[in-house]
Amino acid sequence: MPDALVNETPLLVPPTLGDQTFRQLSGLLISGQIAPGERLSIREIAEAFGVSMTPVREAVSRLAATGALEVSRNRAATVPVMNVQKFRDITRVRIEIEGFAAALAAENRTAEDLKAIEAAEGAFRDLSSARPQDVSNAVQRNQQLHFEIYAAAHSPTLLEIVQALWLRVGPVLNLDLRENPDRLESGIATICHAEALDAIRNRDPAAARAAIARDIDAAARFIERQNKLPS
Repeated sequence: MPDALVNETPLLVPPTLGDQTFRQLSGLLISGQIAPGERLSIREIAEAFGVSMTPVREAVSRLAATGALEVSRNRAATVPVMNVQKFRDITRVRIEIEGFAAALAAENRTAEDLKAIEAAEGAFRDLSSARPQDVSNAVQRNQQLHFEIYAAAHSPTLLEIVQALWLRVGPVLNLDLRENPDRLESGIATICHAEALDAIRNRDPAAARAAIARDIDAAARFIERQNKLPS
């Protein structure tokens, strides 16, 4: 599985503690382990990650610059609460950007890429049909599958854009999936993933784009039906 975030440091330069903390904190946001509206304690994060508060402050500042976190005047960091309008806006952008990434994956994927995508798709499918459900693991496998697909586009710039989108929407998408396992039971994600895999295997960009777009749209519609997003 590709890293949740591309290493932004120059080649041959080891990552700093700030870089490592940024990646760890980003992973928590993308995977929905930090909820919208949750307040983050710099001190508690530093203790949990085993670092001083300086790299945590650096990571928080970088994430605030992307819109993934909000920092108040007293330097408290919180995960933004996304309203319906903003959620719809980012969903439209995700459909275009991630659909494009899937289309490029169908064109540019290697045999190794295809094996990784197949493995991720199979793991998610198995978890979706398992009883009792392991929702936490399914969330991770869903994220893994999407990023295996986007990495297969072989466009670092595009992957960075996708990652920035997931930083902002991940807390909503994945927290909802954890709280509503019936999203898995509906089977829509499994069907869309299988369609995306077939399209990428057959080097069909249009079908790959359509499958990912359908997956994103179906998840967004489900979340809106929960009526938990503020207007």
